[in-house]
Amino acid sequence: PGTGPFVTVNAPVVELQHVRVIDGTGAAPLENQTIVIDHGKIASVGPAASTAAPQGAQAMDLTGHTVIPGIVGMHEHLFYPSGGGVPLYTEQAFSFPRLYLASGVTTARTAGSLEPYTDLNVKKLIDTGRMPGPKMWITGPYLEGPRSIGPQMHELTGPDDAVRTVEYWVAEGVTSFKAYMNITHAELQAAVDAAHKHGIKVTGHLCSIGFREAAAIGIDNLEHGLLVDTEFHAGKQPDVCPNMNRAEIAQLDLSSGPVRDMIADLVAHNVAITSTLAVFEAFDGDRPPVEQRFLDAVTAEAAISYLGSRARARGGADAPALAELRKELQFEYAFVKAGGLLIAGADPTGNGGALAGFADQRNIELLVEGGFTPVEAIRIATYNGAKYLGETDRIGSIAAGKQADLVVIDGNPAARIADIRKVTLVFKDGAGYDPAKLLDSVKGAAGLH
Repeated sequence: PGTGPFVTVNAPVVELQHVRVIDGTGAAPLENQTIVIDHGKIASVGPAASTAAPQGAQAMDLTGHTVIPGIVGMHEHLFYPSGGGVPLYTEQAFSFPRLYLASGVTTARTAGSLEPYTDLNVKKLIDTGRMPGPKMWITGPYLEGPRSIGPQMHELTGPDDAVRTVEYWVAEGVTSFKAYMNITHAELQAAVDAAHKHGIKVTGHLCSIGFREAAAIGIDNLEHGLLVDTEFHAGKQPDVCPNMNRAEIAQLDLSSGPVRDMIADLVAHNVAITSTLAVFEAFDGDRPPVEQRFLDAVTAEAAISYLGSRARARGGADAPALAELRKELQFEYAFVKAGGLLIAGADPTGNGGALAGFADQRNIELLVEGGFTPVEAIRIATYNGAKYLGETDRIGSIAAGKQADLVVIDGNPAARIADIRKVTLVFKDGAGYDPAKLLDSVKGAAGLH
């Protein structure tokens, strides 16, 4: 009950000694540093030899460890596929907040909700210390048109319905909205206009509307990247979600004029892209390696469902999913180099292989595979998310005066990005959570509740 069983460092003042600091800004790592946490905030960061904490501070010698900012996950959910090929998703209000926090996610935006009241109430439980989890930014129910993927979504009946939906859920306390695959141009325009009147941003996993069309409407964020942009589909009709085949995306020339123009248009309109590489990688039957911690966390049924999907998808080096993943990696790298804001999240949906928290870490590894340096990938997963949320004065990087949301890693992810998974301690507002205890508390629970 509550957070007490999972907090192992709770002194008012804590001194993290002899750590390597990757501060989230993209700056080079600093060796042999000391971070002083004072009543939930970072009091100072500096060389270990010259940085001292107030008398009575709890000193922790963390030689060999790296500290990064808490991950700001920007495509998170509190639901998970139910398995068996049924388009239903079960709410994971118990297990997912713990998995996120154990993995170093200290701030999470739910990019779409199927049980918005549950999500809002989970946020209240976390904020009041009655359950462990990250700071939650709750997105309202999906803004979806006809032909939704499942019975848990409301289907909009027109622009007026889009405005009513936005107004109702703003009053209930959501802080963003997500447009979905079958929304019409008129409905999206109405929703964006209504949300912006309240200072609230709109993201989208779109299909019926292409990226450039969405940018012109005024959307703030687009999920998943090139793999879901249908504007390059031959014969694309307005307001219609086409059936695209994988070869269309895999064969796109990123140096072609239309793709370059799309990227430039998004950058000019300040439209962010959310990287969700891990959920796409999970559809490749040969990667990533199946981790024991994944099998420990999920129910037997969820494990069987994912492993079965994985076995059916094996295709080796010529697998369509792998070609898609490589194209998306190239796109995200090109988008950032063109000046675009790339943020990141887990998206624990798909075939179940992208699990809350674990997939956030994997996404950072995949960004490095795509050409980013480790410190650039960490910036994307931390500072960039805070920038999108307008929270860089509080979270997203390590500096004096900011909230003590920190991840302690046993190793050096700047040299070996796989070390990003070796989390030994997670600070949220200065309280140090034990990831091992959090993970132990959810064994066999993910996929159930």
